[in-house]
Amino acid sequence: MNFLAHIYLSGSDPQIKVGNFIGDHVKGNAYLRFAPAVQKGILLHRRIDDFTDRHPLFRESSLVFRERYGRYAFIVTDVVYDHLLATNWERYSTQPLRRFVSQTHRILLRNYFSLPQSVRSFLPFMIKSRRLEHYRQTEGIAKALSIMADYTSLPAHSDWAVKQLIENRTALESQFFAFFEDIQSMCVGFLVTHVTQNSLEKAEFL
Repeated sequence: MNFLAHIYLSGSDPQIKVGNFIGDHVKGNAYLRFAPAVQKGILLHRRIDDFTDRHPLFRESSLVFRERYGRYAFIVTDVVYDHLLATNWERYSTQPLRRFVSQTHRILLRNYFSLPQSVRSFLPFMIKSRRLEHYRQTEGIAKALSIMADYTSLPAHSDWAVKQLIENRTALESQFFAFFEDIQSMCVGFLVTHVTQNSLEKAEFL
């Protein structure tokens, strides 16, 4: 899953949203440097990624992009699933997408100086372009994939990827809807039952 889904799946706690947003940029035990709720968000991010990569419906969706992207097809599918979440936003939230994105921006800016440097470097551009909101348009997906191709080893086939998305939209949406039910249930369970390492240490001390 990409940025929009990660933030949505974080629930209502702003600090968990921050942790989930920065999850890719915090490696190993470095998450322990953060406040407990941010730690929980980082660990939730890792759990979402693992759950997604192993899920048979997500893997089935990724086959659509395998021809041109090979082992990077999962990354493209992450972005496409954010598009499908954005285009079906009213199915999952009573809060308009534009308001949700603006609220997310405010949360991230309030925590700006506690974010990893790598996140601080791209956040202003993400906010200015309102990338999360523009995931709703196929043009936004093409732009996101093009940016990723410019700065990573992702192959530059964004127009082809959008063509596959349009041609396979019905099947991809069906897979996404079923998958998203599963991942929502997983995240709710995680948020209710997960105990951070700090909490465990405190419990042992007491």
